[in-house]
Order: sequence, then C-alpha cells, then structure tokens
Amino acid sequence: MSTSETPLLVTEPAPGIRLLTLNRPRARNALSNPLLGAIASAIGEARDDDAIRCVIVTGSEGTFASGADINELANRTTAASIVDVRMRYWEDIRRFSKPLIAAVEGYALGGGCELAMHADIIVAAENAQFGQPEVNLGIIPGAGGIQRLVRRVGHTLAMRMVLTGERINGKAAAAAGLATEAVPDGQSLDRALEIAKVIGDKPPLAVRLAKEVVLAARDLPLDWGLVLERKSFGMLLSTDDFHEGVAAFREKRKAQFKGS
Repeated sequence: MSTSETPLLVTEPAPGIRLLTLNRPRARNALSNPLLGAIASAIGEARDDDAIRCVIVTGSEGTFASGADINELANRTTAASIVDVRMRYWEDIRRFSKPLIAAVEGYALGGGCELAMHADIIVAAENAQFGQPEVNLGIIPGAGGIQRLVRRVGHTLAMRMVLTGERINGKAAAAAGLATEAVPDGQSLDRALEIAKVIGDKPPLAVRLAKEVVLAARDLPLDWGLVLERKSFGMLLSTDDFHEGVAAFREKRKAQFKGS
C-alpha cells in the first residue's frame, strides 16, 4: 500500500531487479516533491545494494507520469527555484551507475518525459504520449528536458515539441530515437523485465563501465571517448568476471558472474 509520505511501490519481481512503480493514480502520477524524493531514495538504495543489477521505473494504472505537481509549481518563486530540493533529487537519479529502464504507458509529459529520458532504455507502449508541454504554462522544461530531447531526437523535432507543446506517441518516439522500442499497449513492463533479466545475467562491472562509456560518447570528442573506452577495457581485463567469462566460453557453460 502507498502512503502520502512515500507514494511509491518498490518490489523485486525477479532476482537482481528492482521495480519502482509510481503510485499517485488520482494525480496521474504527477511528480510531487515527496514522490520525486522517494524515487531518488529508492535509486540510492539500489545503487548501494550489490544484489541489484538493474532498476525499472514505471507508472500505475496505465500512466507513467503526467508531469510535475502543478499545485506545488504554482507556489514556487524564483529564489526558491535556485535552492529547490528537486534539483538534488534529479541529480541523484542522473548519477545512478546501474542500468535504468523506463516502461512507459500513457502520459510521459513534462517531468514525466524528463524522468523517462533519465533512463538508459525506454520501452514505450504504442499508446504512450511523450511531450514537454511546459510552454503552455508560460515556462520551459527545467530538469534537463530540452537538453536530453535535443540529444535524443535532434534539433528539429525537439524545437517543434518544445515550442508547440505537442506530444508524440510511442511509435513515433521509437522512430525518432526517443524510445528504444515500441510495444503493444499493456506490454511495456513485460518487455522491460525481459531486457532487465538479460542485463542482470551480465557481469556487473562490465555493465557499469559500458554505461559510463556510452553516456560519455554522446558528449566527448572522439579522441577522448576512445581514451576512456580503452582505459575501461584495460581495467576489466583484471577482473574475476573476465576470467570467469573466458573460462565459461572455453568450457561451453553459462558464466557465473559475481561483480568482482
């Protein structure tokens, strides 16, 4: 059961996988301060738990997250926004070192779209609605929505979405590169779990460094990206998991990775 203090369900549907289900259905899972704080806290716990290999975030009752909580936003001032605790929550989510998957059904608008774009993999139902409609309130995205949207879908589509507030569905999001893939309605969580289980069987240290290098490749010049990639490759050569992977390959058996 959810409470007003922590409107978030945290479950482990399979070994090594933590599932975070946003649970404010009456508010279409709007990201209130308590909810965003609960997400950041759960992310932190998953980061520190060696048994957790992958985290999935989704929404209850057919909606991912409809945006920020407008009632909270209406009372915010310029001064308050400078020291807003939400920025710390967003930063905690951004810095999560393990794979994060978003399973998106229904609305992923405003802060909901920003939350989805913090994920490494987005599985979108065909009925999903992605958008940054902040312009309709006289503001712009404030948690990285513009920066991430441009990097995912390119300048032209991002400009249209941000200036008009228009939404795109799951199929269009996948075609544009915003979502990783689109699936029939109601199947995003099942597909996310399939992907999480595949990742969960991989060596944890290699997965973490792979995520770091892929993220860096988006922003670093090629020469610096190659340096980081080669250094990460070299570091992994000394791990127990590498030797286990080689042994398992030679012995034609499934590797048993331990994250060391």
